Amino acid sequence: MQEIKCPKCGEIFQVDESGYAAILKQVRDKEFSKEIQDRETQFIQDKEKAIKLAEMEVQKRCDAIIKEKEVQIVELKSEISSQKSEKESAIGLTVAEKDKEIADLKNKLDTFNKDKDLEIAKFKSEMNEKLSEKDALILKLNSEKELDKKEHQLNQESLKKQYEVELRLKDEEIERYKDFKAKLSTKMLGETLEQHCEISFNQLRATGFRNAYFEKDNDAKTGSKGDYIFRDKDDSGCEYVSIMFEMKNEADTTATKKKNEDFFKELDKDRKEKNCEYAVLVSMLEPDNEFYNTGIVDVSHRYEKMYVIRPQFFIPMITLLRNAALNSLDYKRELEIVKAQNIDVSNFEAAMNEFKDKFSKNYELASRKFKTAIDEIDKTIDHLQKTKAALLSSEDNLRLANKKAEDLTIKRLTKNNPTMQAKFAEIKNSEN
Repeated sequence: MQEIKCPKCGEIFQVDESGYAAILKQVRDKEFSKEIQDRETQFIQDKEKAIKLAEMEVQKRCDAIIKEKEVQIVELKSEISSQKSEKESAIGLTVAEKDKEIADLKNKLDTFNKDKDLEIAKFKSEMNEKLSEKDALILKLNSEKELDKKEHQLNQESLKKQYEVELRLKDEEIERYKDFKAKLSTKMLGETLEQHCEISFNQLRATGFRNAYFEKDNDAKTGSKGDYIFRDKDDSGCEYVSIMFEMKNEADTTATKKKNEDFFKELDKDRKEKNCEYAVLVSMLEPDNEFYNTGIVDVSHRYEKMYVIRPQFFIPMITLLRNAALNSLDYKRELEIVKAQNIDVSNFEAAMNEFKDKFSKNYELASRKFKTAIDEIDKTIDHLQKTKAALLSSEDNLRLANKKAEDLTIKRLTKNNPTMQAKFAEIKNSEN
């Protein structure tokens, strides 16, 4: 933007480049025309003054010569008059001489007149040459003015064509987006966005996702649920990737939720509750937002492992996350082995604790009955039968306990427990 100060009111206002160029051209054309007009007027005045001066100078020189000749003639006449009497006798001889002198003077006068005409012609020629130069300069200035005018017109036409081309390209791009949106809407006509994504996945399930799980999330025990859950496992059954999907079409907006970011918080909550690693929002919302039209948008700076995509990136997104998760599959397998070993150790400890509890119960029961029998013997002999029965019962419990103790071996405890078998084998080998 250019600033221009008004010379009358002193106000400063701004104009853009095209307005400034128009004002500058207007001032330049006006000054140029005024300069040409002033130069033409000055040249005509100089020309008239030069001609008048030349004519005056020539006339002055002619008058001086004529006066000089007139003086000479007067002097000659006076001499002739004074000597007329003396020369009357020789008048016949002198007349021819005088006529010759007069003829010579006339020749000189004619020569002077010719010289004067030549000088005047030469001056006029010089004036004409200068006038021609002035006319050539005027023509040159006029041609330059026309060239500037044509150049300005060509620039205007070039800019106009450039703007027309850019406008046409913009219109074509708008039409292309409208056509893309119309085709996309037509493709999904009669089916929801969820059905569209499910059909796209099922078309590739048999070839690219043989071990994958992709079903609707119907578990709403926590109060909310996503749309689809994707899980994939290797041939041994180890899960290595899981994705919670949420599909939002333009018809799914509400009075309070009209943007993609309005659904991030709830999607992140569903991902955590369903124990999924990634969260992906497949959205048709905000169709004019260039941020979401560029491709796969990572919003993990706000919510962990969350992405926003358009429907055409649904399958590429699954493939991308699955391929990335395959790199960590070996680590997950090792983690599963460690978890299984921990479970074996836990089962061994549980078996030991269970045996201890049962043995303690039997021992405690036998102790109580034995004490009861001793008390009964001390109290009365009449209770001998009851005491005998109590002793027999106590003996049976002790026998059972003793039998269980005798039957307790390392082999039985480590049965169906490969981890503990390996551990005891290592101990046995180290002792040997």
